[in-house]
Amino acid sequence: MNERIKPIVMPKWGLSMSEGKVTGWLKPAGTRVGVGDEIVEVETDKIAGVVEANEAGTLRRVIGAPDTIYPVKALIGVIADDDVPEADIDAYVAEYATHAAEEGEEAEAGPRYEFVETPAGRLRYAKRGDGEPNVILIHGFGGDLDNWLFNIDALAEAGTVYALDLPGHGQSDKQVKEASLAGLSGAVTGFMDALGIASAHLVGHSMGGAVAAQTALDHPDRVNSLTLIGSAGLGAEINSGYTDGFVAATSRRDLKPVLEQLFHDPATVTRQLVDDLLKYKRLDGVDEALRALSGALFPGGRQSAVLAEALKAAKVPVLVVWGESDQVIPAAHAGALGARAKAEVIGEAGHMVQMEKANRVNELALAHIRG
Repeated sequence: MNERIKPIVMPKWGLSMSEGKVTGWLKPAGTRVGVGDEIVEVETDKIAGVVEANEAGTLRRVIGAPDTIYPVKALIGVIADDDVPEADIDAYVAEYATHAAEEGEEAEAGPRYEFVETPAGRLRYAKRGDGEPNVILIHGFGGDLDNWLFNIDALAEAGTVYALDLPGHGQSDKQVKEASLAGLSGAVTGFMDALGIASAHLVGHSMGGAVAAQTALDHPDRVNSLTLIGSAGLGAEINSGYTDGFVAATSRRDLKPVLEQLFHDPATVTRQLVDDLLKYKRLDGVDEALRALSGALFPGGRQSAVLAEALKAAKVPVLVVWGESDQVIPAAHAGALGARAKAEVIGEAGHMVQMEKANRVNELALAHIRG
C-alpha cells in the first residue's frame, strides 16, 4: 500500500470494543492537520471520545458518515500530502478493506482479560507488550481497568503493561479485606508477587495515585517511578459531592450528573457507561466495599491521608499530571511536591484527563518511564 497515504480507522478502545459510531468530524476534508489534532468524534457503548491524528498531512478523504456505526479498524478517513493523486487515494481505499480483514483475523488471537489469585483475592487484569520494564496501571475509586482504555496500548511501547481491577472493583473479588491505602497497596504488591514482577513503574489515577504513592513509600525497592494522574494523597481537599454521590446513587437519574463531574465535556458520559456502572454497583458486596473505602479514605469530605511531605523525601522519580478543570480533586494539588516532581496541568480536561487528553498523557508518561 502507498506509504504516503495514512489511514484514520475506527479505534479499538479496550478488549470488549467491537464497533463505534462516528458522531461528527471536527475537521472538514481539505484541512491541514498535525500530529495530535482532534479530527473526529467517536462514541462506543462505553464512552464518547475523539480520534487524534497520528500523522501530519491533509485530511484528503472523509469516509465515515456521522451517526453511522463501523467495526473497529474500519477505514473512516485518509490523510495524505496534497501532491498525492486522487487516483492513488481511490486505490488505497479500495485495497484497505482486504488489508483490514487480514488484520482482523490476526486480532482474533489477541489478548483477553486474565485473572490471578492473590492474598487480596482473585484479581482481574489486562496485559499488553513484553519485556522490561514493567508498568502497572492503578485505577481510582469506583473505576476499573477500562479507565485505561486510551493508554494501555500506547504505554506498551515501553515494555510490559498491566492494568488491574483493585479489590472491590471491576471483575475482581468484591471483598476489600483492609479498606485503607496500606491495604490496597498490599493488594498491588500481592498482585506483583503472584505474577513474578520484582519491580515496576506505577501509574495511578485518583485514588489509584495515592495507592501507587503508598506502595512507593512502603516498598521503595519495588517501584521504579510514579506517574500520578489527578491523584489523591497530595492534599486534603476532595469533592465529597462526587464521592458521596457515587456511593449513594441507585438510579440513572442519580448517577449521570455525578459521572458528568469527571469530565471537562459532560457529553462524554454515554448512557451505556451509566448503565454499566449501575450494574456494577448492584453486584453483591460492591456497596459495602465502596462505603468502607469512602469512609476510610474520604471521611467528612476530606482525604484522610496526605502523602506529599513523605514523597518529597523519597527518592522515587515522580511525574504529576492534572486536568485543569478537575471537579473532583483540585488541580492546585499538582504543585504539592514543588520542584521535587515534574508537573503538568492540561487544559480542556477534567478528572479523567488520561481519557480526554490521552495522547499528551501518554507522551508524558512514556518519557517519564523511559527517562
